[in-house]
Amino acid sequence: MGSKKNVDMSANTDQVKIVAAEEPTQKTGEVAEVANKKTVKKSNRSKKYVAVRSQIDKTKTYDTFAAVELIKKLSYSKFSGSLEAHLVVKDVGASANITFPHTTGKAIKVAIASDEVLANIEQGVIDFDILVSSPKFMPKLTKYAKVLGPKGLMPNPKNGTLTPNPELKQKELEGGAMTIKTEKKAPLIHLTLGKISMDTKDLVENIEALLKVLKGKVLKLSICASMSPSVKVKIE
Repeated sequence: MGSKKNVDMSANTDQVKIVAAEEPTQKTGEVAEVANKKTVKKSNRSKKYVAVRSQIDKTKTYDTFAAVELIKKLSYSKFSGSLEAHLVVKDVGASANITFPHTTGKAIKVAIASDEVLANIEQGVIDFDILVSSPKFMPKLTKYAKVLGPKGLMPNPKNGTLTPNPELKQKELEGGAMTIKTEKKAPLIHLTLGKISMDTKDLVENIEALLKVLKGKVLKLSICASMSPSVKVKIE
């Protein structure tokens, strides 16, 4: 059959406009069909990762000791990787202060606010992870709030970095004390618990200390190595 034609009679003209309304062709239908198909992304995971992941029962939640032992077995990095914890908690903004019973394998440099430290900041040199200060020194630090604030380095009483005894706080922090908190816009916490090469018992005790300070706030906990799939851990 031929294509349908519509007649458009304009009130302001004597011309009659013949408009051909094209019927869908087979080609057009094929294009539409392809456009409606969902594109399936290929996995970028390595063969080694996929092989290791196949050894994990994804439907199972492991007790702490079994989870650590399994991650040690599945870690395939050529270096001494870290044991990482990834938590889903009840609220955004949840935080807690913790001192792990064993090293987390991460060295932290803590500086005490002084004229020398301020001179370095002035020159753009920030060679510390945490800055602590006494309340008396804070007026000098306010000048650098725009530099330190966005980096989370401005001392404040909430996390104990603004204290009458900064020397004691420095010792505590360098000994493993830290403040853990969620991402800014999501109820997620990520942190390092130690090295895979550490004794299983020590890593388990670090996990238990973490769950203790966050008791009642954790919904899910998974652990993994620097190079390994993750396993789900029971929350007791």
